[in-house]
Amino acid sequence: MSKRSVYLDYNATTPLEPEVLTAIQAALQSAWGNPSSSYEAGKKAKATIDTARASIAQMVGGKKEDIIFTSGGTEANNMVILTAMKHFWKTFPKARGDRENGPTQHSSVKPHIITTNVEHDSVRLPLEAYEKERRIDVSFVPSSKLTGRVEVQDFLAAVRPTTCLVTVMMANNETGIIMPVADIMRAVKSVNSGNKAASQPRILLHTDAAQTIGKVPVDVEELGVDYLTVVGHKFYGPRIGALCVRGLRHDTPLYPMLYGGGQEDNYRPGTENTGMIAGLGVAASLVNNNLEKYESHMREVRDYLEQQLVEKFGDSVHFNGRLSGSERIPNTCNVSLLGQGLMGQRVLSRCRYLQASVGSACHSHNINRPSHILLSIGVPCDVAGNALRLSVGRHTTKDDINLVLQDLQQAVTAIRTEEQNCN
Repeated sequence: MSKRSVYLDYNATTPLEPEVLTAIQAALQSAWGNPSSSYEAGKKAKATIDTARASIAQMVGGKKEDIIFTSGGTEANNMVILTAMKHFWKTFPKARGDRENGPTQHSSVKPHIITTNVEHDSVRLPLEAYEKERRIDVSFVPSSKLTGRVEVQDFLAAVRPTTCLVTVMMANNETGIIMPVADIMRAVKSVNSGNKAASQPRILLHTDAAQTIGKVPVDVEELGVDYLTVVGHKFYGPRIGALCVRGLRHDTPLYPMLYGGGQEDNYRPGTENTGMIAGLGVAASLVNNNLEKYESHMREVRDYLEQQLVEKFGDSVHFNGRLSGSERIPNTCNVSLLGQGLMGQRVLSRCRYLQASVGSACHSHNINRPSHILLSIGVPCDVAGNALRLSVGRHTTKDDINLVLQDLQQAVTAIRTEEQNCN
């Protein structure tokens, strides 16, 4: 980054840590062999992958044999959704049609999936697409306007005899609000116990942990999920990912999206990307060794940012994710600067140093629309339109924050002057 800029969009992506870049370069140079080959170059590549797999498993409290490498979070999330659908068709006695590929006609018995109304597009959009094709039924559980979280009782109320998957993000990428994943999964497991006795489908349990890994502790056992999505570029790693499948090869199903070679035990064929996997493993090791330090530093800097916003802008500040009864990941501040003309994108366009966003990077083509995430948790439309998502990183300093506050002040002053001249 240039010294004349301050990057506060770490929820969108993170740069590679130097150790990660070094590991990638070393693997590309010395572990270039095909990991499936039996000669020395192949063995070295396979050992590199095995080391990375163990580090990622440690990071999420899982077993190394439960880690499947993917191209990223989008693939991992889609793999879970398709697995739930196929497992329903294979195991639910009332499902009609081809038990491998699903019903050949629009069946009245379709797999039912429960999620939230604030999920990432890599969960929301495939579910909407399959629902439109009449292949599944979906319940989008609304977040509470009081807490910004989804509530356990609302998930239980949405369960049907045909429910086959519950998927809940661990933390929202715009507000930073942490969802009660462990409580939801614990409640749904009690339903699973009854389903087994009644010959109803097992409800599979998934969380996308993209925004929490590297910021707060993540443990697949404590969360009680069957599947957990890992996204490398959110914790200073490369742009690949992994899926942790708790009980893979034992009692938790996983169906491949692709067919080809036998890599990843046939779950994800294709010659492994050894260099990027090596980098992902080192990024995981850094989290394993430094999480407490990372979390403490980001929380201190984020809290300083919010204190300075109040000090500089007073009653013109509205925090969109700071709600009673909820916890946030330690690096995220979603804030609106109130006043005519202070739309988030307009403010950012007047900033000289600040690099940030108004919401999810995946929605950057809709920059002039208020975030549907903020609207869904009760933020008024005019306030949501002024939102800035400011997310600090491991190396953000208070001096950076001071420069950002100066930048925001000059931007707001310029816009207010323009508004006065227009009137």
